[in-house]
Amino acid sequence: MSSEVIEYQTYGTCCRAMRVEIDEDGTILNSDFLGGCNGNLQGIRSLIAGMKIDEVIEKLKGISCNGKPTSCPDQLAICLMQYKEQSNKAKV
Repeated sequence: MSSEVIEYQTYGTCCRAMRVEIDEDGTILNSDFLGGCNGNLQGIRSLIAGMKIDEVIEKLKGISCNGKPTSCPDQLAICLMQYKEQSNKAKV
């Protein structure tokens, strides 16, 4: 089974970057976050392992943090949406 690692530079959050490993069927295998709230991001990392990309996007998209227009979970959803868009273009 092959996998792909994507990297994403966040904006508007304490987490500065994230890395997500996705297998060929769209399941998240692993993730890592640079900066941010360590405990919360460990929780996210644990919860999303084994989840499909679409399920993570559905659950995390639009979450805000302390009145900001985005959050670490929202940035993860945006990262995955961009990955899906780019990988769909590559398949065409």
